[in-house]
Amino acid sequence: MTIRYLEFLRRWRWWLLAVLMLVTAILISGIRFLDFTADYRVFFTQNDPYLKRLNTIHETYTKDDTVMFILSPKSGNVFNSEVLEAIEWLTDQAWYIPYVQRVDSLKNFQYTLGRQDELIVRDLYASAGKLSREDIEEIRKIALKEPLLVRRVISKDAKVTGLHVTVRLPGVDEHTEIPSVVKYVRQLAQKFRQRYPKIEVRLSGGVLMSNAFPEASQQDMATLFPLMFTLVFIVLWVLLGSLMAAVWAYMVLLLAIGATMGLAGWMGFEISPPSAAAPNIILTVSVADCVHLLVTFLLVLKQGWLSALGWRQLQFQALAQSLRVNYQPIFLTSLTTVLGFLTLNFSDSPPFRDLGNISAMGVGFAFFYTIVLLPLLAIVVPVRVSLPRYKGSPGISWLADFVIKYRLPLLLGMPVLVIGLSSFAFKNQLNDDLIKYFSPNVQFRSDTEYATKHLTGMYIMEYSLPAPPGSTITDPEYLDALDRFAQWYRDRPETLHVYSIADIIKRLNMNMHGNERAWYKIPQSKDLAAQYLLLYEMSLPEGLELNDRINVNKSASRMTITLKNLSSDEMLALEQDADQWLRENAPAYMHVGAAGTIMFAHIGRSNIRGMLIGTMVAFAVISLTLILAFRSVFWGLLSLVPNLVPAWMAFGLWGVMHGQVSMGLSVVAAMTMGIVVDDTVHFLSKYLHARRQLALSPMGAVHYTFEHVGSAMLITSIVLVAGFLVLTLSDFAINAQMGLLVAITIGFALLTDFFLMPPLILWAERGVQDDKKAYSYLA
Repeated sequence: MTIRYLEFLRRWRWWLLAVLMLVTAILISGIRFLDFTADYRVFFTQNDPYLKRLNTIHETYTKDDTVMFILSPKSGNVFNSEVLEAIEWLTDQAWYIPYVQRVDSLKNFQYTLGRQDELIVRDLYASAGKLSREDIEEIRKIALKEPLLVRRVISKDAKVTGLHVTVRLPGVDEHTEIPSVVKYVRQLAQKFRQRYPKIEVRLSGGVLMSNAFPEASQQDMATLFPLMFTLVFIVLWVLLGSLMAAVWAYMVLLLAIGATMGLAGWMGFEISPPSAAAPNIILTVSVADCVHLLVTFLLVLKQGWLSALGWRQLQFQALAQSLRVNYQPIFLTSLTTVLGFLTLNFSDSPPFRDLGNISAMGVGFAFFYTIVLLPLLAIVVPVRVSLPRYKGSPGISWLADFVIKYRLPLLLGMPVLVIGLSSFAFKNQLNDDLIKYFSPNVQFRSDTEYATKHLTGMYIMEYSLPAPPGSTITDPEYLDALDRFAQWYRDRPETLHVYSIADIIKRLNMNMHGNERAWYKIPQSKDLAAQYLLLYEMSLPEGLELNDRINVNKSASRMTITLKNLSSDEMLALEQDADQWLRENAPAYMHVGAAGTIMFAHIGRSNIRGMLIGTMVAFAVISLTLILAFRSVFWGLLSLVPNLVPAWMAFGLWGVMHGQVSMGLSVVAAMTMGIVVDDTVHFLSKYLHARRQLALSPMGAVHYTFEHVGSAMLITSIVLVAGFLVLTLSDFAINAQMGLLVAITIGFALLTDFFLMPPLILWAERGVQDDKKAYSYLA
C-alpha cells in the first residue's frame, strides 16, 4: 500500500506539486480578510446574561466608552493656579476628541449653591489664572468634601486628579473608530506634556483597553512569530543534522500555517489576542509530524548511503520505510491533537473556541502536507546527511539501559513525585484580573495600575435600579433605599467610589435649605425632590446632562461602583453580598443583578466548568481511539497514565509558582492533550511493534523503542518547549502564561514517557521472560 502510494506520487509528482501550490496559494489569499477585533466584549457570546445586562444599561442610559487622563503634578498638589489652568485647558481641548459626548473634570464639575429661593448651578471654577489663593482654597475644600469627586476626579490627598471623557462610538467600523480616538488622545496627551512639563499625564479607560487588545495581538504577530520562526528552524537544523531536511520541514510548517490562516480568513474568523497565538501554536505542534517522519527517513538513508543505489532510489526506499513505520502514529497523534483542540469549543468564550478551531485546522493541514508535500520533496530533491545520530546514539542507549536497570526504583519513585507535585494543583485559585491580561511592559497596564493606586480604578459594578411601579426615582422610599445601598458599598473595603443620584438629591436638598449641612439628606416629599431635580437639570449645560444617570421617563437610575483590583473570587463574593443586602434591605422592585467587569469573573468560572467537561469527553474519545488503534483495551487504558499525569503535574507546579489560574490557563489541559498523546502513541506503537512483529521480550522492546523513537521524542519536545517559551515574551499575559504552562506540560510529558511509562510497562509484563536473544537486534 505504501509503495503504491509513493509510486503514484512519483509518477504524477510535477502535476501534484503544481496543483498543491495552486490550491495553497488560493487558501493563503484569504489572509487578507482577517481582521483584528478591538472590543473586549469579544470574550463573551451575545447570549451571555451579564453582557446582555451591560448592553441594556448602555441602551437605557449612555454607552460608557471612556478615556481617562490622569494628571500628577510634580509639586504634589493639584490645587494651585498652574495645575488648575492645565485642567481647564485640557477640559476645553477634550471636547474636540472624535465622537466625544461628555467631559467631566474638576473644572466643569457642576457645583450647586442655594441663594434664598434660587438654585445656582455653575462650573466649580473658571479662568484659573485669575483665581486668588482664597479662591483656590475654597475650591479645594469643596472638592475634597464632595463624594462625587473624591476617588473619581480628585484623590483624597489632592495629589492626583483625573479627567473623564465619554465617547459614543457609532459602531459602524470598530477597526477605525477606536484607533482614531486613541490616536487623537495620545497626540493630545503629548501636547499637554509639552505645554505643562511639570505635570505628568497618563491614559486609561475602556477605549484604551479595547485598543490594547489588538495592539497586543499585532505586536505578537510582528515580533514573536519571526522569533519563533528562526528559533525552531535553527533547532531543527541542529538536531536533524541536515539543512535540506530542516528546509523541507519548514516548508510544510509555513504552508500549513498560511493555508490555515487563509482558510480562517475565508471563513470569516476575527483575530483576537487568544486566537492570534494560533500561528505560533500550529508552527510548534506540527513539528512533531515532520520530525518523526524525517528522523526515520534520515536514519534509513544513512544506513544505505554507501550502497550502489542512486539517490532517487535510495531516498524512495528510505521514504517508504519511514511512511510504513510512522503513518499510523502520525495519523493517531494528529487525530488526537485535533480532538484536543476541538474541545476548546466547550469554552464559553468565543476567542478560545476560535483558537481551538483554527489550531485544529492547522494540525489537519500539517498532517496533509507531511504526508503529501514532504514525500514529493523527497522524491524530487536530493538530500545530504551527516554521520548517524539516531540509532546507536550513546545518550539514548545509555538512557534505555538506565531506565531498564533502575525500573523498580523509578516505578516507586515516579508515582511519589507525580502524586506529591499534583497535590499542589488544588492550591490554584481562579483569578481573572482584567488589567493583568497585559504584561507590565504595556503602557495601558502601568498607567491603569497607577490610576487605581492613586485615584480611581477600572473595575466596575453597575446597577440599573428601577423605581416603584407607576412612580419615579424621586420617590422617598426609593431614594432612601438607594442611598443606604450606596452607603453599604462605600463601607466595603473593596470600594473606591460610588456614583449615585441620591448624593445629588441630598446636595440639592441642602442647597435649598440655606446650604445647611444638617439638611444633607433625602427629602421626605416626592414632589419636593422632583422640583429640586427639575431645577438642577434645567440649569445643566449641554453635554453634562443626567441622561447617563437617569432614564428618559425617570423610572430607573444608574448606580456605578468603582472597585479596587479584585480577584474573581473576591468579585463574585462581593456580588453575592450585594444581592443579599438588596434582598434583605431594599424593596422587591429593586432586586436586580449587577453588570460590569463582574462578567469576566463569571466567564472565567463557567469557562473552567466547560473545559473540564470538554477535557473529560476528549480523554474518553482519545482512549477509545487508542484502544481501537492498539487493538487492546489494556494498552489503551494504560496510555491514560502518561496522558493524564503531565497536566496534573504542570498545574501542581503552577500552584507552587503562582497559585492563580486565569481564564486562558483553563484551556491548557485540553490544548496540550493531543501534544502529550503524541509521545505516548509513538512510544507504545514502537513498543508493540517490537513485541508483536519483532517478537522481542519486554526489556528488549523497551530498548528498541528508545533507540527508534527516543531521539525523535527528544527533538520534538525540545522544539515544542522552545516554541512555546517564545510565547512567554507576549505582551498579552494570557498568551505568555499559556505558553509557559504548555512548555512545562510538554516537559513533564517527556519525563513521564521516559521514566514512568517504561517501568510501568515492564511491571505490567513482568511475567514474560527476558533472555539474551532479546537484544540480538543490536548486534
